Amino acid sequence: MGASLALAACGGGGDEGGGDGDTASANGETLYAQSCAGCHGGDLQGGAGPELAAIGAKYSQEEIENIIANGQGTMPPKLLEGEKASAVAEWLAAKK
Repeated sequence: MGASLALAACGGGGDEGGGDGDTASANGETLYAQSCAGCHGGDLQGGAGPELAAIGAKYSQEEIENIIANGQGTMPPKLLEGEKASAVAEWLAAKK
């Protein structure tokens, strides 16, 4: 279902520290919970935004990061930027 991906980050998104190598996955998961789960669900099951449970099978890390940066569908651009966007993209790309 749903051919388009909208990595929505409906939640706020304070300026917590970004990922640093070994903690990138944990930071990606934490940032997702803080900024994306409001639309995509805490278990990646979807809601206002599409399901992301197996999004890494469809999009590469770079593609996911591009969607986060530029928005897609109803998702606005730049809800996460820089290291935060990279950490979430890396974490989501592993979901296959």
